[in-house]
Amino acid sequence: MTADRPRIDPRGPRFGAGITAVLLLVDLFLALTGARVAATVLLAAIAAVFAWGAFAGIERHPYGALFRRLVRPRLAPPAELEEAAPPTFAQGVGFVITLVGVLLGAFGLGAGVAVAAALAFVAAFLNAVFGTCLGCRLYVLLLRARVIRPA
Repeated sequence: MTADRPRIDPRGPRFGAGITAVLLLVDLFLALTGARVAATVLLAAIAAVFAWGAFAGIERHPYGALFRRLVRPRLAPPAELEEAAPPTFAQGVGFVITLVGVLLGAFGLGAGVAVAAALAFVAAFLNAVFGTCLGCRLYVLLLRARVIRPA
């Protein structure tokens, strides 16, 4: 890690993962109760937020802005900052998963919405509750395998 790479408060992505997990749980409920159109629309909105984080960078994520303005001023400074690239990559993974669910829902496969929402929920829940970012771990594995290069 070099000093010129963006670094973030690791609590910000966990805060965003908590919001995302709640939204995905609502989406999963909608999908499983037959509200297929509503579930697809909500999943599309969640996918758009993932896209924002993936393409603009985790530092510009809307939930990160909420965290910086409303939550972080009330907390002690973080013990350390983390590199922004792994959580940004994780946003891309979330985007791909939710986009697949949206496309399946658009083609009338409501079960695809439920499966995508469930997969994304598990990842968001693990991050929010336990601080385990599956997309970040995937980033490190791909980096070590030299499939991707550092951002």
